[in-house]
Amino acid sequence: MSPRLATFVVFLLNGAVFGTWAARVPALAEQIGAEPGSLGLALLGASAGLAVTAPIAARICAVHGSRNVLLASSLLSPLLLPVLALSQSPVQFGLILIALGASVAAMDVSMNVAAVVVVRDLQRPLMPQFHAGFSFGGLIGSLGSAAAAQAHWSPMKHFLLAALVGLIVTALIAKRIPGGVGERHRAEATERTNVLKSPVLWLLASVALCSAIAEGAAADWSALFMVRERGMGDAAGAYAYAGFSMAMALARWFGEPIQRTLGPHRLLATGGGLAATGLALAVVVPFPAAGYLGFGLAGLGLAFSFPVVMDLASDTGKRADGSGGERELGLVTTIAYTGFLAGPPIVGGLAHVSSLVVSLGFVALVTALIIPATWLARRAARQPASV
Repeated sequence: MSPRLATFVVFLLNGAVFGTWAARVPALAEQIGAEPGSLGLALLGASAGLAVTAPIAARICAVHGSRNVLLASSLLSPLLLPVLALSQSPVQFGLILIALGASVAAMDVSMNVAAVVVVRDLQRPLMPQFHAGFSFGGLIGSLGSAAAAQAHWSPMKHFLLAALVGLIVTALIAKRIPGGVGERHRAEATERTNVLKSPVLWLLASVALCSAIAEGAAADWSALFMVRERGMGDAAGAYAYAGFSMAMALARWFGEPIQRTLGPHRLLATGGGLAATGLALAVVVPFPAAGYLGFGLAGLGLAFSFPVVMDLASDTGKRADGSGGERELGLVTTIAYTGFLAGPPIVGGLAHVSSLVVSLGFVALVTALIIPATWLARRAARQPASV
């Protein structure tokens, strides 16, 4: 097994872990007796664990290397699934989700570092394909959860099997997982840069933030928008997010030639414009077909935002010997998680005082900000570094 395939499998595993527990939330909510309000607060635990742990994981990867972090988190994340199934109250559920979110964050940062190593070794723009692995993993996990629910499996029985599969997969790929060597193991001392002082990095992080807000809004609100604003049934409404997800996954998988042709900055700007146009189409044209098409275009446009930003962010910290970029990845990932955390409540709040049409229209405007942010990032990257 090649390091490239091993890294792809890690992305697949991370997505599968997320899809497994997220799709069983209804059964878990019934088990812990959670009302919508308390369930919403408990679910914030996962986002909190993600946001807090990402920069810490990035620092550990930078100092000690990413391989051990990736192996540890790849083992821990599946093991926390049956622990989650032990929850008997919303408080317990939320606390365990904090731990699961922290483990997933460590896995997320370290697998992106591993992906950067592969990209630099092969000198190919493969980051979108790795992120397609996460998308396909989420699909596998959610389909497995649907099958378990249909078979009337309890969350514990289901999660025990999922954990076993995850551990076996990790064992099979463990020896082939790449990773940075870390600063402490380097023969030469290298100058540490303060990532907080990099204008390029902050601009790239703003692209990730806008993309995360849009992606989170599509995940949480697209189906409800089609039901409440376009009069579709629950099952038909769910196809809006399914179309969004499939468009994103397929674009990532087959997008390498497009990235080679357009280049990273033009691809980001074009994608941001396409996503904003798609969301605007969904909310402005009052027909269901326009909604489905719009959310599909949004998935297509947003497909490259996060992986390409990861590529560009890691390059800002790249050293002469080809290593580096871990802290930069950590900063961008943390800010992106903030978007995933804050985006859906903002949309819900705006919808509460106005409508979903207005709130998703606001998301379209936010998505359009990817274009100037990308242009400014490209311009800042061309400026000579200040001493």
